[in-house]
Amino acid sequence: MGSKAIQGKLWGHRPQDWATIQEKTGSDGYLYALDFLKLSADDNLLDVGCGSGLFSSMAHEIGANIIGIDATEELITQAKLRAPAVTFLTGEMEELPFADRSFNVVCGFNSFQYAANTKNALAEANRVLKTGGKLVVMVWGNKEDCEAVTYLKAVGSLLPPPLPDAPGPFALSENKMLGNILQEVGFKVINSADVPSIWDYPDMGTALKGLLSAGPAAKAIEHSGFEKVHETILAAAQPYIQSNGHVIYKNKYRVVIAEK
Repeated sequence: MGSKAIQGKLWGHRPQDWATIQEKTGSDGYLYALDFLKLSADDNLLDVGCGSGLFSSMAHEIGANIIGIDATEELITQAKLRAPAVTFLTGEMEELPFADRSFNVVCGFNSFQYAANTKNALAEANRVLKTGGKLVVMVWGNKEDCEAVTYLKAVGSLLPPPLPDAPGPFALSENKMLGNILQEVGFKVINSADVPSIWDYPDMGTALKGLLSAGPAAKAIEHSGFEKVHETILAAAQPYIQSNGHVIYKNKYRVVIAEK
């Protein structure tokens, strides 16, 4: 079993809040990738774990040919509303429904770490990528560079105890794990950068809607109930309230670009 059976359900609870609030917290990473890739109408790009389609829509506006795939039907519905001209599919990242060497660019923004087996998912990305094609993977930066780790810890405290070898949200960021797996499945890393990302919510109500829309929060709600999760995230967010009422988390995403 891949990730779709589990992740597809978790990310579909608040799809509109994800689409309108939380997905754009990755925009700085999207812009970094687009600047590096220099896409054109000749490019066929697969967006793995496309969510509600923000990156796909940005790449489409440049003129590239885009297909987005995600485990969550509710997010795909939002993606189709956002970018009707883009092809969006529901599917499994560890069993991509595409022929070998179908794309010259494959991207996965905060998606591959949610695979049941990250190595399998990246091997599938390699399979559908043409020789010389590029893979873009965005994950969290180092824990010490991410204020949102306090939010993640708060959510984690309301989840069942993890299995002994279960990967955490920073698993691919630590001990050169991502680079090692990429090399194992046949990629050569050609660029890696830690991109600053400021999560700026105009008020606490908006912040809570965004933070509660993520899959881990949905899982915590299933285990501990909405009120407990809401209360815990609200308490954890207090240090990030600014004098103007905004809620701001300063983070970094690691954007790794590899070549097949």
